[in-house]
Amino acid sequence: MRARIYKPARNAMQSGSAKSKRWVLDFAPASRREVDPLMGWTSSADTQAQVRLRFDSKEAAIEYAEDHGIEAVVSEPKVRKANIRAGGYGENFATNRRGAWTH
Repeated sequence: MRARIYKPARNAMQSGSAKSKRWVLDFAPASRREVDPLMGWTSSADTQAQVRLRFDSKEAAIEYAEDHGIEAVVSEPKVRKANIRAGGYGENFATNRRGAWTH
């Protein structure tokens, strides 16, 4: 059984970082998906592909994988630098602006 341990990226539609602080263990699909000829739905006999385990730390996820004999690959997250301006949002509406308002 193969799995992947990673820290999910933030949702591209939101500026927040919800659901991206915990580590996730996903199992790799063991069999390919097939299309049902009658309904057109995709299905698979692999139930492990539906399992997603969440952990508070990378070490806990690795320990779980080792304890249960799961071959896991760890993907390190790319750290995003903070985009904080000196004056913040209020600087856009400051009364002492020297330049023209360009927004």
